[in-house]
Parts: sequence; C-alpha cells; structure tokens
Amino acid sequence: MQRSNKPLVVFITGASSGLGAALARHYGNQGAILGLTGRRAAALENTASGLIAHCYIADVRNVKAMQEAALSFIDTAGTPDIVIACAGISVGTLTEVNEDLVAFQAVMDANVMGLVHTFHPFIAGMKARGAGVLCGIASVAGVRGLPGGGAYSASKAAARVYLESLRLELKSSGISVVSVLPGYVSTPMTQVNPYPMPFKLSAKKAAQKIAHLIEKRKPERVIPWQMAIVATLLRCMPRPIYDRLFEKAPRKPRNLPT
Repeated sequence: MQRSNKPLVVFITGASSGLGAALARHYGNQGAILGLTGRRAAALENTASGLIAHCYIADVRNVKAMQEAALSFIDTAGTPDIVIACAGISVGTLTEVNEDLVAFQAVMDANVMGLVHTFHPFIAGMKARGAGVLCGIASVAGVRGLPGGGAYSASKAAARVYLESLRLELKSSGISVVSVLPGYVSTPMTQVNPYPMPFKLSAKKAAQKIAHLIEKRKPERVIPWQMAIVATLLRCMPRPIYDRLFEKAPRKPRNLPT
C-alpha cells in the first residue's frame, strides 16, 4: 500500500512493546512515517530508535490524551493511511473478588473503548480523502468465554463485534476496517501465562501477517491458520461439550499490569 511513491503514514497504539512495537518496526523499516503511542516513554523511544517516528505518551483509555496525540500527528504528518489499534490489557479476573472490579474496568476500557478513542480522530480526514485503513486487534479469546478470563474474553468479543459494526458503517466511505484475531503471540503479555500456548507466533512474524492482511484489506482473519481451525471448532462446539472440556482449563494470572 503505497501513496504514489510517497511513504506510508501509519499511526500505532501500544507501540511501547510487544506486537505494537513489532508493527512499528515492520512499517518503519519500510520507510513509513510513524505516529507511536504508549504509556512508557523510555520503551516508546526505544521502539522509535532509527525510524521516522513521532512519539506520544498516551493511554488509550484517556480520550483527551488520544485526541491530542492524534491531532498533533495529523498536523505533523497528515491523515494516516493506516491506523492500528494494538494497545490492550490481558489479565485474569474473578467476578466475586472485590479487587478484580478495578481490573474488569481497566480491561474493558482499554480493549474496547481504546479502539473507539484510537479511531475517532482519524475518520473525518479519511472520509474526506476517501481512503484509509483502520485495523483493530481482537483475539481468539473472544470466540468463547474462558474461565478466569471473563474480562478479557468479553472485551475481545465486544471488540470483534464493534469492528464489524464499524466496517459496515464505513463501507461506502472508502475506509476499510480490518479485524485481526491472533492466537498466542510471544510478547510480555503472554510470557506470564502458566500454560502451554500452541501455535505461538513471534511478535515479528505476527506483525508481518497483520501487515499482509492490512495490505489485502481483509475484513476479519484469525492468525495463524492453525488457530483459525481451532477457532472454527470452538464456535461450532456444543455447549455441554465445551463446558466439560474447558471448566478446568488453566487460568491467566490475576495481577493487573501497571
């Protein structure tokens, strides 16, 4: 996706580490002009090192901070060709535990409202141009509810449906909405998982696959292909069988990341 030999302009959230940082390096190494947001200044600067990048310290849960970052980037680089909402929180939760109420709110705010806060400032400019791609990172975890992961599974299911709605709303505008449902990706977010993670991708490989889906403007895809088969089986699995198989499934740690 190239604009008449001009470099791509790409805005990415969650670029401090993990998949967001890998996506930043993927596009940056191709000469793209980047707008990168994250909550950790030093890590964000490390991602941006050697790239044409403008960094903004912002939490996707903070609508004002995201609007300021987006408008500053538009003033500097113009309306992006691609916006990737990659920031998110993954943590185990239990509804009956008082302390987890904060975690529930944080996960839902980051993983659902974070998409809205990321995309909102760019849609008007993309509509005026008649082109652009909004890419949201959902998850296979949103296909069925996982024990001990109520907040994360619910947030990713909501993200997937939100992205579908947005895709239909913008279909005639020239803006493409791409929804990616990764399986396991090797990032700091998954390093704490105390259970096997089949078909795990490196962050670099996952970024390459996501960039390909954006290039092809695929509406929704699960990556890798092996996990797509798993997701299809999970969707079709009768509830009694699913319950029996997953009731005792290993659970995510319950420490809310700072």
